[in-house]
Amino acid sequence: MLTVADLHVKYGNIEALHGISLSVEEGEIVALLGANGAGKSTTLMSIMRLAPPEGPVVTKGAISYNGADLLPIPAHNVIAKHGIGLVPEGRHIFGNLTVFENLKLATFARNDKERIGQDYERVFSLFPRLADRRTQRGDLLSGGEQQMLAIGRAFMSGVKFILLDEPSMGLSPLLMLELFRVLKSINESGTTIMVVEQNARLALQYANRAYVLEAGKIVLEGKAEDLATNPEIRRAYLG
Repeated sequence: MLTVADLHVKYGNIEALHGISLSVEEGEIVALLGANGAGKSTTLMSIMRLAPPEGPVVTKGAISYNGADLLPIPAHNVIAKHGIGLVPEGRHIFGNLTVFENLKLATFARNDKERIGQDYERVFSLFPRLADRRTQRGDLLSGGEQQMLAIGRAFMSGVKFILLDEPSMGLSPLLMLELFRVLKSINESGTTIMVVEQNARLALQYANRAYVLEAGKIVLEGKAEDLATNPEIRRAYLG
């Protein structure tokens, strides 16, 4: 489904990714683990083709999705034409819009109008709190509710592959668990997921496979269950 090959990425004169290669198969949940500054968010932004200054510059390598070369494609077409969505770190919802307006905005490029109503109901069934607050402004939601809205917004864009950047950041342990259960449900309904997550224990519990980034290089990869018992991973990330 997604293939990243020998990817080199720079911010200005500083190289952030040093030839990483990874893949995500249809129907998987794949986790990308690593410390702050390892290159996890840079990887997601490169896949989404976010342009500078927000996004990095790819200097070498390839990114393909279902056989299509993503490198020359602008970010809006990565979403609208290729069906890849991003839930960014920090949520970035529209605080001056209501919950429903945030969700509705995500449907602007969809052509399957008959399914949109079903997807609203799906989001509200996955996140009952959003259903209760559908007329409330986004900036009045709690941090956990804003994260739910950010995920719901990505779902409403009609994509089949969602990239998530630190979805559990700032959430209580109970909300983290609830969030990953919802992500598992979304995955089981046909959406492929790649998640950047510092809570390695939680990510490995729900992922099929995982990659570990250190200083812009992939140093470990494998099945999530194998990495969860790897002594190096346990020492560095699981405590």
